Amino acid sequence: MEETKVTDAGDFIPTVNQSKELQNDTGQINDIDEATELQALKEEKNKYSRTEKVKQKFNALKPFVIISTCYLLFTVTDGAIRMIILLHAYNLNFSAWETALMFSMYELAGVFTNLIAGVAGSRWGIKATMISGLCLQFVGIGMLFGWQEDWSKSMGIIYVTIAQLFCGVSKDLVKLGGKTVTKLVTPDEKQSRLFKIVSLLTGWKNSLKGLGYFLGSALLMIHYYVALAAMCLLILCALPLAICGLSSHLGRTRKENIKLKSIFKKNYNVNTLSLARFFLFGSRDLWFEVPLPFFLRSDDGLGWERAAVGAFLAGWIILYGQVQSWSPQLILKPLRQSPANKWACSLWGFILIWCPLFLGCFLQFSPAVQEGIIDIMTTVLVIGLFMFAFIFAVNSAIHSYLIVKYSEGDKVAMNVGFYYMANAMGRLTGTLASGALYEFVGAATTTAQGFAACFWFSLGFVIFAACVALFLRDNAGGLSCGPCLKCLEFSEGKNAQLADEQTDNNIATIEAAGDINKDNKDCVHAKIVVLDTAQANAQNI
Repeated sequence: MEETKVTDAGDFIPTVNQSKELQNDTGQINDIDEATELQALKEEKNKYSRTEKVKQKFNALKPFVIISTCYLLFTVTDGAIRMIILLHAYNLNFSAWETALMFSMYELAGVFTNLIAGVAGSRWGIKATMISGLCLQFVGIGMLFGWQEDWSKSMGIIYVTIAQLFCGVSKDLVKLGGKTVTKLVTPDEKQSRLFKIVSLLTGWKNSLKGLGYFLGSALLMIHYYVALAAMCLLILCALPLAICGLSSHLGRTRKENIKLKSIFKKNYNVNTLSLARFFLFGSRDLWFEVPLPFFLRSDDGLGWERAAVGAFLAGWIILYGQVQSWSPQLILKPLRQSPANKWACSLWGFILIWCPLFLGCFLQFSPAVQEGIIDIMTTVLVIGLFMFAFIFAVNSAIHSYLIVKYSEGDKVAMNVGFYYMANAMGRLTGTLASGALYEFVGAATTTAQGFAACFWFSLGFVIFAACVALFLRDNAGGLSCGPCLKCLEFSEGKNAQLADEQTDNNIATIEAAGDINKDNKDCVHAKIVVLDTAQANAQNI
């Protein structure tokens, strides 16, 4: 056995075996240190990766959050201003036709603004349209401070109509951003997620518009100027978010893709759905915007107080908005109709027919209406109108999703703008026709008969909307009415046609993207070939 030597200085000199043991121990310590260091580096890398992922998600959702917030704040003011004008005009003894004229430029502005806004959004970005819309809304509300009670009716109509022109332009500029950003932040393959996002945003927009109806009528009871000042404050809250939080490049596309003829050059489904949208929203505004609040307020109708009218309209809009928000998850998904196609769109359109038919028959032929029994009239009308809100909300959710689905990726702003141009034309037609029907038919017969005439015309518009939807080229998935009932199967011929159209859309979208350089073109076309092959195989199966 070896012994350890000690020098005169008192130092220990290890033997050969002890030296080897010492080296082994040192090597093990070094291995442990390296493993610890590697583990620390790995944890730091994972932490860095998680931070990057969170940052990327935040950057991706930031435009959606900011635009949605601005859009929803704006929507409160939009609903409130309409209610303020309606009730203030009624108090100043304006007729239904005269009040409808006040909103004519508001709706007409939407027809042209949606066309221009689509091009403006594609050329200058969503930030520019959002800021412009908020500023114009502030101008429109500010003008209403100048509406004097001692003016003549013609002077009041002209002045308010001009103020509403600014509000109408602003509404569609802001709406463009709210509708477009959902497509920009959602991958093309995530159609179910897109359906939910579009429905949720649109539904909450309508719910907050209902809140605006209530706020407008409630604040008007305090004072006309107080109500207007509160709406100006909401716009001032939204403006800094749009100015500081949005990128000027959001929503832009290549300038060579933006031509005047491209405004009207849309794919088949966009044109068809836009026509259906015209009749769908015309059917609602034929009775909702002017005749309903006048009938609820009138002594010849239900004779409600101003606050009750505002609360009812607010409740109707809020119900409509909430059903629209949750219809993909709670209604269409259990029925196996999500994501929606043309069959679901047309089916719910035909279901909606029963609401104006029922309300028109009740107002036209019911003894309770003829004898003026208020309790029965109130009960039946409330049930019928809320049923209309429920079914109309499902229709609106399907329409709002389909237009985003049918829009090409780099031209979504122009397609959405064109679609809402048709929406504005339907609302304009419905608003003007409703004022004329309610006043002139009501003057010739009774107020209830004039209100019934609005529902008869609404019935015709709903039928047209449902029938037009049948001509959409979107059969994917057929039609189901629950897990056990398959109403329509997806035929092979139509499957091939849809696959060809989808391939054409994918090619157009990829070739239009400005981020693809020459070195990546071979890869892009290879992916297209793979896509075509997969779709051909699906057809054979």
